[in-house]
Amino acid sequence: MHLQVLGLNYKTAPIEIREKFSVNKNSIRQGLENLADYDGLNEAVILSTCNRTEIYAAYAENCEESVKNFLNDLIGGIDAEKFFYKKNGADCVKHLFEVAASLDSQILGEGQILSQVKEAYSIAKNSDATGTILNTLFHKAITVGKIVRTETKIAYNSVSISSAAVDLAEKKLNGLENKKVLIFGAGKMAHLTAQHLISHGIKKIFVANRHLERAEEMAKKIGGEPVAWENALNKADDVDIIITSTGAPHYVIKIWPTQQLMSRRNGREIFFIDIAVPRDVDPEVGKINGVTLYNIDDLENVVENNFKFRREEAKAAEKIVEEFVAATMERFKYLKFQPLMADLSKRAEKIREREVKRVSGKFSNFDDDDKKIVDQMTKMIVRKLLRLPMMKLNASAGTCEEKFYTDAVRALFAE
Repeated sequence: MHLQVLGLNYKTAPIEIREKFSVNKNSIRQGLENLADYDGLNEAVILSTCNRTEIYAAYAENCEESVKNFLNDLIGGIDAEKFFYKKNGADCVKHLFEVAASLDSQILGEGQILSQVKEAYSIAKNSDATGTILNTLFHKAITVGKIVRTETKIAYNSVSISSAAVDLAEKKLNGLENKKVLIFGAGKMAHLTAQHLISHGIKKIFVANRHLERAEEMAKKIGGEPVAWENALNKADDVDIIITSTGAPHYVIKIWPTQQLMSRRNGREIFFIDIAVPRDVDPEVGKINGVTLYNIDDLENVVENNFKFRREEAKAAEKIVEEFVAATMERFKYLKFQPLMADLSKRAEKIREREVKRVSGKFSNFDDDDKKIVDQMTKMIVRKLLRLPMMKLNASAGTCEEKFYTDAVRALFAE
């Protein structure tokens, strides 16, 4: 049995190619249910995310072409083979373990990929598309992903501008529970930041946008409250954080309105985070008493430092991966003999049962107790006879004698 991963990811293919290879869950299920149509393709798992589409396959000797044919049929015969990578054996094992551990992710340490690996395996298993090889491989991969997350800090610290902004606010304000936020802007970055805020405990979010309908749309999605653009700063009298993320070509937050705001707040501090380019907040605003201002350069420094931290943790994660690759390949040495050993045991058991049945008919007083004794004795004889061939097979795994003993057992015990 041979093991291979074939696919493409964000390193080998641009988004316009990757999106063509994206396969939905129903299509994956339907494809896997027809796996038997592909000669020698015995097991398969399909992992399809926004950043990768891969097939992990266990296939018989001289049937490698079936792996490619299956993937091509699954994605509709798109000609993009130049974007593919192919890894076999230990390289395939290492690749999957790195994927599950988020070492191969576009954002190092991101948490979503492990659940995607679990789901891909679950779909394949429920479609009866996995067996001993891929069951073993994916169980190990999921274990590696969990261990990397618990024994390293690769997922610690934010590595996106929106999440770094929220983490910074949480740190400076000693937590975000019961805090109120005003967001200027209703685009993708503003929406992401709002989602991070909610996940960190923020309950009240006001959304301001030049087009009120867009503010209303975003507020509805996040459970916030839309406010009119021209009246937004008046809503800031009792907010704790103002986040700006608009596409305006000029300053949205200016000195004089902010000074008026601070007068109404009676010295109560406020925290500004400007994640827009060009900037939304006049830098002079940061000099107003009671105002703390951070812009995107401040956040990018935080993100870069966090990336460095994650890269250091990745070194420890790689050691975990390497250890599991070695252990898994050692396990696979013996797994490939299981069908042969099972076949050998099955043939021997058939002979044993046939002979016990034949001899028991020759005794008129052969009762159940006698049958138990004969069964136990003959089973022990079979086990002892097969013990040496099986030991020799196991001992030859991964050595130059492997083929000799495999061929010998097949030749000697074939019917």
